[in-house]
Amino acid sequence: MPDRHDHDIDPGRTVGQAAALLGVTVRTLHHWDDIGLAHPSGRSAAGYRLYSDRDLDRLQRIVVHRALGLDLEAIRAVLDEPGAGTVAALRSERARLEEQIDDLHALAAGLDRLIEAHERGPLLSAEEQHDVLGPGWDPQWSTTARERWGDTTQWAEYAERSAARTPDDWREVVRASTAFDHELAVAMDAGVEPGSSAAEALVDRHREVFSAYFPITREMQVILARTAASEPAFREHQDAVRPGLGAWFRGLVQASAAEHGIDPDTTEWR
Repeated sequence: MPDRHDHDIDPGRTVGQAAALLGVTVRTLHHWDDIGLAHPSGRSAAGYRLYSDRDLDRLQRIVVHRALGLDLEAIRAVLDEPGAGTVAALRSERARLEEQIDDLHALAAGLDRLIEAHERGPLLSAEEQHDVLGPGWDPQWSTTARERWGDTTQWAEYAERSAARTPDDWREVVRASTAFDHELAVAMDAGVEPGSSAAEALVDRHREVFSAYFPITREMQVILARTAASEPAFREHQDAVRPGLGAWFRGLVQASAAEHGIDPDTTEWR
């Protein structure tokens, strides 16, 4: 028979009500109960969890400490072993947060470099560009490339690599590119013909060297070779190595593309 005073006793909040008050899920409260972190004080006649005001106070403290980043075992220590242990746990968590802050600052700096690389290409000062990329380097080349291909996946890859490179990394890229220009000049002087095995090796080597910027397909290679041979700034660079070099190499690339089923006159950037 029910006690006559039962109606004067606050039965507590159901797990759903408690979860709503705290801004957590019912599953979370069940988990905290299962691991012994926060038990409900009562049960309904049907066996459902009921949380008292005191239970809710403990739960609120858990929620606060979780928001600060403490793991559940650290929270247990703070709540159940107050004193020096609490201070030690909080100091440990603060140190961990400092590390996270440092990591976030580093991430933000990396994003700044990536944004800048997307906007202007190599992250080198004017002096470094002259020293690393050579006196023949024209910063306008990066601007032209961004205007033309800035919305492509390849430009994004180029920017990502540029953001990660040091001046010494760029020196190695330039060294490989300069060495390849010399290979082309030697081959041109030797009379290498389009479609020959020597020409095919040079075309393959070009894709390999150019992959320092971003991976290129044969279709992209056709367009790049066409640009190098036809646009004044790029053509002048090639002609400085050997007059007519750009046009000669374009012939090698077009013959190779045709051999692989690509129409050099109609191919698109893909």
